[in-house]
Amino acid sequence: MFEEKTYKRCTCKGPMTHKSGPRKGQPVLDDDGTPKIGYLETTCPLLKKRDHGSWYYSFELPPGPGGKRRHPKKGGFRTQADAAAACEKAWNLAQDGVQIDSKETVEEYLRRWFAKRVDLKRSTREGYEDHIERVFIPALGHLKMLDLRTRHIQEMFKQIWADNKVRQSNREAAQQALTAERAAHTAWRTCTTRPRPPELRQNWKTAQAALREARAKPRHITGPGTQLKMNNTLSGALDDAVSEKLISENWAKHVVLPKYVRPKPQVWTDERVTRWRATGKKPGKVMVWTPEQTGTFLDAVAEHRLYPMFHLMIFRGLRRGEVAGLPWGETNLTNGTVHISEQLVASSYEVWEDTPKSDSGERTISLDSQSHELLRLWEQRQQTERDEWNRAYEEWQRRQHRRQVGEPNDKAHEKKEPWQETGLVFTWDDGRAYHPEYLSQAFERLIKKLDLPPVRFHDLRHCAATLSLAAGIHMKKIQALLGHSSYSLTADTYTSVLPQFEKAEADAPVALVPRAGKPQMAEGVEGPDAAGAEREEPDVPSDVPGETAA
Repeated sequence: MFEEKTYKRCTCKGPMTHKSGPRKGQPVLDDDGTPKIGYLETTCPLLKKRDHGSWYYSFELPPGPGGKRRHPKKGGFRTQADAAAACEKAWNLAQDGVQIDSKETVEEYLRRWFAKRVDLKRSTREGYEDHIERVFIPALGHLKMLDLRTRHIQEMFKQIWADNKVRQSNREAAQQALTAERAAHTAWRTCTTRPRPPELRQNWKTAQAALREARAKPRHITGPGTQLKMNNTLSGALDDAVSEKLISENWAKHVVLPKYVRPKPQVWTDERVTRWRATGKKPGKVMVWTPEQTGTFLDAVAEHRLYPMFHLMIFRGLRRGEVAGLPWGETNLTNGTVHISEQLVASSYEVWEDTPKSDSGERTISLDSQSHELLRLWEQRQQTERDEWNRAYEEWQRRQHRRQVGEPNDKAHEKKEPWQETGLVFTWDDGRAYHPEYLSQAFERLIKKLDLPPVRFHDLRHCAATLSLAAGIHMKKIQALLGHSSYSLTADTYTSVLPQFEKAEADAPVALVPRAGKPQMAEGVEGPDAAGAEREEPDVPSDVPGETAA
């Protein structure tokens, strides 16, 4: 039965008295017989004054494990009524099962919660750990879980917003320092006077030092998408805390954040390309090539070693990790299919194998005829490279044996390791897997050399979706091709239509309305399918050429 107990206490110090027993009310003495000085608490004579001290509450709960007495109490209330109301609220929470006497802090709980999340993928765990150790614990770790409220989490994000402003200023300062450094270097390099004036080189050195100093300051901005991920991580942890009856509700669900809009692919129209060439700024984060631009790229890299990989991504929409980790064991060249069951994941310099991004990411993809033929030719090339490499390795072993009997080493470039049997489709000439980040960097260098509008390596996957949509393939089929977990994700993301088909769709309703003195279309309006049917498919190369300097 609920029985509240409220009392008043303060932090005044004075002679202490015994609170119970036969000597109750008598002074407490030290060993030398002098009165002991300490906190008076409830015995302070000034507590009768209204503005002296503060009110506390306490009440009894059923014994805990081992019969340990549970006696929650809390103070700091201005009036007795406030303390009584808080006492009743705490009692009701206790009746609902909330552990109101828990002293676990946010730091302790988050680390305990993270330790049990063995169900997470490795990359997800690394992201959670970064949020917990770098953001949550420094801002919230000192609080008790029972004291955590929405205002504390909101204050944490306010600090992130303040840091973003500072880092944006650091970015702008670093860009200005880079411009100054390039100008100073150009002035020194283009000077025709010989010897060059020493102040030119000194100005360049000074600009270099200023650039290093500017780049040393933090410049990474935590955007709305990352903030949403952070709050989702914290919300997931607090949901479990609610289930454990550690807190009464999930306070992260009431936090207000900047609105995050998932970037949608935009097509590189002629107008956007012209604007980009004039300003150097991309219209959006996710950009997609037109069929003409895609064809220009494929024609230009047809002699490149990675051409079969680029072709596969552009037309069948594989992710970077999926194409890097595609094994021959899941590639059926008889039926012309590949089964996506694993991927290579990269974090900095570390690479590991993992399952696809989601359950729907595990899928079987039918190859188009050109990709099918390219993989056949690539298999033959890889087998040739394997044989040549192993012959060179055997020759190196024989040379090693002869060197032991005194023959000189007259060959600088030798194969000192056998061909690595990774079982992957796309490998280096020694069988090693490609680092996923290397693929992105190689692709970026290629499009810069070709002076094409910039797209990310991952955006080739978006090209596959946009081309499929323009070809009249149903959105549900595109969802299955890309391995998306929901239809709405695919439909909301890929709403961009290629310009030539947008024009046909815009003219179609106009052509249906008869007008006096206006020529009418005799056979109706051609749609995207008819326009696409007239395009000829490029010929399949007769061989997968060797790599050239691209």
